[in-house]
This record gives sequence, C-alpha cells and structure tokens, in this order.
Amino acid sequence: MKTHPPRDLHAEITGQLIAAIEAEPGKPVLPWRKSGGALHLPMNALTGNAYNGVNILSLWVAGEVRGFGCAQWGTYRQWAELGAQVRKGEKSSLVVFYKEFETDPDPDDAGDTGKRRMARASHVFNAAQVDGFDLPPAPESLGPVERIARADAFVGATGARVGHGGERAFYAPSTDHIQMPDEGLFTGTQTMTRSEGYYATLVHELIHWSGAKHRLDREMGKRFGDRAYAAEELVAEVGAAFLCAELGITQELRADHAQYLANWLELLKDDSKAIFAAAARASEAARYLKGTAR
Repeated sequence: MKTHPPRDLHAEITGQLIAAIEAEPGKPVLPWRKSGGALHLPMNALTGNAYNGVNILSLWVAGEVRGFGCAQWGTYRQWAELGAQVRKGEKSSLVVFYKEFETDPDPDDAGDTGKRRMARASHVFNAAQVDGFDLPPAPESLGPVERIARADAFVGATGARVGHGGERAFYAPSTDHIQMPDEGLFTGTQTMTRSEGYYATLVHELIHWSGAKHRLDREMGKRFGDRAYAAEELVAEVGAAFLCAELGITQELRADHAQYLANWLELLKDDSKAIFAAAARASEAARYLKGTAR
C-alpha cells in the first residue's frame, strides 16, 4: 500500500510567503483605526504626503512605543509653519530622505545620466508632541468583532494574560501580558475582515509572548532597527501566518502577512536566509503554544 508523507503546513505557508514577497505585495496597512484617521500610513503634517520605505516602519514603531495615536509628523520648522509649537523636552524621531543632485556622468558608463542621490537624516515630531494643533477626534467604536471559538479557546488555554484598551497592540515583557486595541477599532482591510484582523494581531502578539525569557528565551531586541528586533518581528509574523491557518482564522494566505514581512526584510537585506531562520523559530513557537494549550 502506497503511503504519502504527512503534509508540512508550515513549509507550504513559508513557500507561499516567499512567493508573495517576491511578487512585491505593496505596503502594509493596520487593521484597526487610530485617532489619526482612515490613513494609517504616517504622513507629513505640512505637505500631506505619506512617508515611504523604512520610514513607515520607523514611525510606526516610534508611535507604538511612545503611545502616539496620530499619523501626522513634521519637523520643528514645519510645525512652526503650521502655527504649532513643539513642547519643550520632547524627543524627535528619525526619518531618512534622499536628495537628488547632478554631477558629471561616468564616461565609461553609457547609462550614467549624472544624477546622484544622497541620504539625509531628518528629525520629526508627532502631532501629540506639539501645542496649537487640533488632534483628530477619537475614532468611533464599531462594536465587538465576530468571535472565532477555536481561536478564543486556543489563546485562553495558553494562559496568556490579554488586556484590551487604547490604540496599540504589543507584548510587554515587564508585566508579561499582551495588550490589544479596543475591539471596536478594528475595521479590517481590503484583504481581511474585522475578525480576521483582530485574531491575526492577537496571535502575532502571542508569538512574541512565547519568546519571553522564561519560555523560549528568544532575543527580542530593544530598539527599532537592530537586527534582533527585526528578526523577532519576522518570527512573530510568520508564526501568525502559521496559526491563522491552523486555527481557521483565515482560509488562505493573507496579502498583509507578506506586506509586513517584506518591510522588515528590508532591514536584513544582507541575510538571504533570514526568512528561513524566522520560519524555523516560528514553527518552534507554534509548537510551544500548542503544547501549552493542551
């Protein structure tokens, strides 16, 4: 009798994620609303333009860590132009922009137009750090999300403490608890429902919870941009993709998983094996969580 090898769901999902990343999935969008309004991408308060590239992640993380609920950012001078004043003692966040200039083309390179780009650093402040600027009103609650019983039972069985409130999602090692935004803020996106967005966010944070020192003891990193921080975010999002499939949260791979991963991989460009290392750690985390949930 011919036997078939057992299906390796984690390997299948990792392959799908890699294919989606290589297909340039676009920019990630938060699945819940913040006071900054419908546009979740950080934007410049003076020009109205959205920030690009790694600046999106940099400002998202700065906003999450420091509890900012607004998407508007600007330099000290830009806020002054808007009639606002950065409060004394407020710390700025770093973004990078590129300034284009022209020089003599390389005579040995037929395709050289002489145009060059130079990276420049800029220091910006969030709208929550200034006086004289009207903050957007708090978003209206949309009410509870539709429950997924299997996912609720799984999370409950792990013993993880989960709190709700505010506009941030995070795992706090100091208190060993997961904090989720109010359910009523979850709107979903073009690629997922409100319920899918809520549970995908929850299991992402649950993967972080599994990495605590007294559990799997992963090196999580302490600041945005360091390799350990980026690697841990990869582990959490790949792990979330695994759990979304195993718990029936989503029926197929969501585009936003690949969008989120692609941005973190920008910080690990010199490590071609980063996604595979993250997948191995994510599998370990998923197995650990399933063990605690028995």
